[in-house]
Amino acid sequence: MALASNNLMAQHRSKMNVELNAENKTLSIQQEITFFNQSNDSISAIVLNDWNNAYSDKNTPLGKRFSDEFYRGFHLAKEEERGSTTNLTILNEDKLFLSWFRTKNNPDYITVDLRNKLAPNQKVTLYLTYFSKIPSNKFTKYGYAENGDLNLKNWFLTTARYENKTFVKYSNSNLDDIANGICDYTIHFKIPKGLTLTTDLNVAEQTGDKTHSDYLLEGENRTDFSLFIESKSGFKSYYNDLNEVISNISNEKLDEIQKIIIINRIANFTNDFIGIYPHQKIVVSQTNYDRNPFYGLNQLPSFLNPFEEDFLFEIKFLKTYLETYLKNSLHLDPRKDNWIYDALQMDAMIKYIEQYHPDTKMLGKASSYKLLKSYNLANLKFNEQYSYFYMLMARKNLDQTLGSTKTDLIKFNEQIASKYRAGLSIRFLDNYLQNDIVKNSIREFYIKNKAQQTSNTDFENILKSNTNKNIDWFFTTIVNSRELIDYKFSKVSQTKNSVTFSVKNKTEIPIPIPIYGIKKGDIVFKEWLDLKECDSTFTLKRNHADKIILNYRNEVPEYNLRNNWKKLEGFFPNNRPIKFVFMKDLEDPYYNQILYVPSVTYNFYDGISPGLRLHNKTVLDKPFIFDIAPAFSTKSKNVSGNGALIINENYRDSKLFNIRYTLSGAYFHYAPDATYTKISPSIEFRIRETNFRDNRKQGIAIRQVIVNREKSELISTNFGENYSVLNARYFNTKTEITNHISSSSDIQFSKKFGKIAAEIEYRKLFESNRQINLRLFAGTFLYNKSNSDYFSFALDRPTDYLFDYNFYGRSESTGFFSQQYIQAEGGFKSKLNIPFANQWMVTLNGSVNIWNWIELYGDLGLIKNKSKNGHFVYDSGIRLNFVTDYFELYLPIYSNNGLEINQKNYNEKIRFVVTFSPKTLINLFNRKWF
Repeated sequence: MALASNNLMAQHRSKMNVELNAENKTLSIQQEITFFNQSNDSISAIVLNDWNNAYSDKNTPLGKRFSDEFYRGFHLAKEEERGSTTNLTILNEDKLFLSWFRTKNNPDYITVDLRNKLAPNQKVTLYLTYFSKIPSNKFTKYGYAENGDLNLKNWFLTTARYENKTFVKYSNSNLDDIANGICDYTIHFKIPKGLTLTTDLNVAEQTGDKTHSDYLLEGENRTDFSLFIESKSGFKSYYNDLNEVISNISNEKLDEIQKIIIINRIANFTNDFIGIYPHQKIVVSQTNYDRNPFYGLNQLPSFLNPFEEDFLFEIKFLKTYLETYLKNSLHLDPRKDNWIYDALQMDAMIKYIEQYHPDTKMLGKASSYKLLKSYNLANLKFNEQYSYFYMLMARKNLDQTLGSTKTDLIKFNEQIASKYRAGLSIRFLDNYLQNDIVKNSIREFYIKNKAQQTSNTDFENILKSNTNKNIDWFFTTIVNSRELIDYKFSKVSQTKNSVTFSVKNKTEIPIPIPIYGIKKGDIVFKEWLDLKECDSTFTLKRNHADKIILNYRNEVPEYNLRNNWKKLEGFFPNNRPIKFVFMKDLEDPYYNQILYVPSVTYNFYDGISPGLRLHNKTVLDKPFIFDIAPAFSTKSKNVSGNGALIINENYRDSKLFNIRYTLSGAYFHYAPDATYTKISPSIEFRIRETNFRDNRKQGIAIRQVIVNREKSELISTNFGENYSVLNARYFNTKTEITNHISSSSDIQFSKKFGKIAAEIEYRKLFESNRQINLRLFAGTFLYNKSNSDYFSFALDRPTDYLFDYNFYGRSESTGFFSQQYIQAEGGFKSKLNIPFANQWMVTLNGSVNIWNWIELYGDLGLIKNKSKNGHFVYDSGIRLNFVTDYFELYLPIYSNNGLEINQKNYNEKIRFVVTFSPKTLINLFNRKWF
């Protein structure tokens, strides 16, 4: 974009007369927008952002975003809780009506057709009148609260950003990234008496009468501003030498003197590190912090919190202050160039902690507890946690490029991992270039931003102009690609005075990396290696080092630190000691960690089985995982348990993003007097969409299930106790809060039988808050040589001959445990006279909610057994869906058995779902993040 002038008087201007109807939560607005064409283009239409109208319907991009992230509140909201822009009229300077339109798919910006083209360096004034209905704050924390207080955000029409010959058209996705043009504001705001107004605009005048208060607000060179209307203001003003800080971030355990010291320190640090804030006032609100909190241990309940109250307040205020500071100062495209905001914010936070809290640990004061001394988690410094959050996603193969558009990021990356990696990356560049080149470049870029609209290209050009080193790799690889950084030593030899080594670049990306020489924990040398080629060989002075380590202080955001060091002394230079850790820990690159966790399992035949789980699963995924859980069965008085060996292989640039090889085994009782042994080698191919936000998941799993069963005197079979089944399965699922559809197909072969089955499941949440669930299952035998129903399709309770399901009493035919329900195969809830099909089966399961978690269910089906006619089956009843897949009850009413609710022993007909696996419940909450 070519700017006509850097003069601030060339900005757009917006004048408004606004009156609040507090009862209806509506703003009556008369607005005058003067648009300056600062480009070299002739413009025939102007785009205005109308993000408040994103709340008008459940099917807007905002509504779809909520559904995609499993938030039900917006979809189920009442009409009066929604926001909108209504009765909009637009006139030109000649008081002639201008035509405008908004599309159904993008109702949160409008296009205004001009009667004449607007030439470069010319201006046009639009006159608008409209009503702005403010939404409830329960959706985004912006809007009206239950007590009537207002936090106003994006409540009026604004001129969209113009660059590269077009207007930037962004829909509201609840990301605080509206792309407004730079504008000067003059606002006459009228509110009912008894309410107070807080803003970071300048209050030029305040008047009123018996019923209303009138404010004259002014602001220059703005793309956004804050405005709060409250019955009793919770904001306080703190003054420093440069501006006024207005905040309602509170901590009742701190006095005002402590807050003033902290706030002034943060304000002075930010001004020194980034540059002078361009406005007289800055609002640092609790709402902004709540929307983007500091994710870490400081979110624990106060009685568990390991940090002092002043430090917690300082971190909260620092993060929110920096974010507000940058958003109000930098005139970047906040969606496309978001990585720069994140990089500067996190770099400043890291440097602030280094300067004022250099000894603070990730666990705070808990790090001093003797019980935690052996944990890597307890020994890490506060700033070292950021790399672990990045590696968490990189190891899952879910990390995304820093240069990704903000709307393309999955939630965990948008709010945590990508933000932290951006800060680590700019810090990496700073450590490499040295001499304050990055800091000076940031200040130069910041000053340029004060005068004009800028882009990431300006930031790149400034950095390159301030150094003689080639840093193209930083932008091509670190910012704009998903390439991983992973170095390791390949060959190392040493003499008394020197060390010669080769460095293997595992990902073949030529990124510089530092090498350290360590002598008894002290650094004796450090060099930066500019690796132009893979397998480079270097010779350095040894300086009595007993160990050399790549990236010792983790300056480079590297994928794997476990292969970064070599001992120069000792018989086993690659020996990594074994370290036993209780419960859970972060990965320690200098040890082979074995975690041990007490475990308890239960089934009816083994009873309560205490055990000890041994595994190497730290917080970060590993390419090789072992997980062994032996247990002692208190009922059978013998050893039971299960275990698995897993190899993960990730593919970075393919829809086939992961292949998992597994060898698993289990040994438990399947009857009171008999055990089973299951061994299963398998391979699973995991497929995802190129758009990481797409919730579709696909996979192909192939396994061999080998089962050896002891003969039971209590349960008779006539097919032999041992068998082996080859099983291949494909699944395809896409889910969000309003729609869910999944399908799967399954084929099995063994000596006794061959069968194929398919399943389709559909769930729809309607705008009336009515939800319908449908499931169709169909299966047929290709051949069946078995004389038993053990391998048959089951109508209501599968025999589970592959031992996949967590049955508490798998062989029970009567009693409480026989009533456990697991949705599989036929999916019926009533126990009918024909419970199996040895030829084919087709069933349809359905349910619809009638009030909250109370649902009506019904099942229909056709089953066919050899030498018998097909049989039509059905049942119906009430489902109490307390927590889906975790705790449910099924109460049969009517089926082929008749009216079941009037029959004897009705309590024996009730089916239940109870899951004790924490992983099942955790997945309900994790899905919105990944």
